Amino acid sequence: MAMSNLYPILGYVGAFAYLLAYFLLSINKIKADQPVYHALNIVGAVGLTINAIYFTDPPNVIVNLVWGLIAVTALIVLLRKRKKKN
Repeated sequence: MAMSNLYPILGYVGAFAYLLAYFLLSINKIKADQPVYHALNIVGAVGLTINAIYFTDPPNVIVNLVWGLIAVTALIVLLRKRKKKN
């Protein structure tokens, strides 16, 4: 596979991860306080950020970097809370 084919694939994987997280949350299969929700958002952010960098799309780079940072922060907070409970 040519390296240039990797970037669109990462974009699609990222988009799928975001949509899957939102869909599962919307139908109450997962909750926002579960690590899987934030992990899917991190995967989405990484895939779409790499894709946006490759295609030189600064607004999407910014949005997805921030979205990913929010997801990482939320996951850290969630895991720390769980650790304190145990």
